[in-house]
Amino acid sequence: MRKLVYYVAVTLDGRIAGPGGEYDFFPAGDEQQATAYSGWANTLYPETVPTAHRAAVGLGDAPNRHFDTVVMGLGAYRPALDAGITSPYAHLRQYVVSSTLAPDTDPAVTVVPGDPLGLVRALKREEGSGLDIWLCGGGKLAGALLPEIDELVIKNYPVVAGAGIPAFDGAFDPTVFEVAERTAFPNGVTLTRLTSR
Repeated sequence: MRKLVYYVAVTLDGRIAGPGGEYDFFPAGDEQQATAYSGWANTLYPETVPTAHRAAVGLGDAPNRHFDTVVMGLGAYRPALDAGITSPYAHLRQYVVSSTLAPDTDPAVTVVPGDPLGLVRALKREEGSGLDIWLCGGGKLAGALLPEIDELVIKNYPVVAGAGIPAFDGAFDPTVFEVAERTAFPNGVTLTRLTSR
């Protein structure tokens, strides 16, 4: 069965974005450090780079390594939409969970007005590519999908936001994950992969 993987950048205080959805405050380090880290991450997870940026970072038509599907909330989709991009991950099947987004926003994007658990359970049962499902964000959607998250890939940045969108926003539901691997980078970022028990 396919896995749901929450691959996300997080601050030291557990925020995936600021109060207004901003994420430009995540420190990258100096140019050499930023290039080394982003090159490593982009090579490992090329499908998480938006389609419009893939050529610029040397990915071009690089094959998907881990995911063939992305699920995101409106907050995660909004930055692309605000930039006039209605299909940010054209190299993936795209689902946006939103009760307010018009269903005909883009023919390559499936808008799901409710029941994200039902959506993910159906996607997990699919057979075919052998690739998994990327949960791109946001916090409320991750909180709703917590029972179905099989793996976390957390890019932890050395910054405290103080306020903003939490990585998980939902009911109190302690859920234990086990650390499978952790990599530290010179710019202070750690990437930790955790699996559900």
